[in-house]
Amino acid sequence: MVATADVLSQLRRGALEFCVLAMLVHEERYAFDIVRSLSDVDGMVTAEGTLYPLLSRLSKDGRVTTQWRDSDAGPPRKYYAITPAGRQALAEFITEWRRFRDAVESLLAKGTT
Repeated sequence: MVATADVLSQLRRGALEFCVLAMLVHEERYAFDIVRSLSDVDGMVTAEGTLYPLLSRLSKDGRVTTQWRDSDAGPPRKYYAITPAGRQALAEFITEWRRFRDAVESLLAKGTT
């Protein structure tokens, strides 16, 4: 039997990259701000240790850019911004996510009637 926490972990792992890209659509953000915002959403809690490798991969893949900026509250912060390639990847994910979500909901509805 699969534990609910395991299911949620798998779902989060598959969607986290695109949730982060969506968070960058309207504004640049630094990593801890992203972690804090994710923690505010039920089911999306993630640790900095998970996020930093993801942001590094997104940067390497050309989906985000980075820029160091001075901070009033301590050392400089690395800000992340979505690139056109990141926007394209997000748009493609949204299309596929909606199709997948609708298919799952349809199948689940048939199983409960």
